[in-house]
Amino acid sequence: MSSNLIREHLANIHDDLLLMDGLDDAIIGTSQRINEHVLAVYSWEKIIAILTERDNMDFEDAVEFVEFNILGAWVGENTPIVVMSLDW
Repeated sequence: MSSNLIREHLANIHDDLLLMDGLDDAIIGTSQRINEHVLAVYSWEKIIAILTERDNMDFEDAVEFVEFNILGAWVGENTPIVVMSLDW
């Protein structure tokens, strides 16, 4: 699915949804608790794959980047969720 289709679909779900730039292919869905904001949900494994393939990072550098710049970033109530699968 193209980035434009993903973003269009997600905008129809919730107009305040916060997305990470350049990581649309790592989106695996949305999440919401009762009476809370809808949040974009990303796959940790897919983010790592994008960074290693697209940005030519080695695995360790990609993990460090994700830990510091993504998992360590709070950008408000709409901060996306990153899910790490148990079967990796």
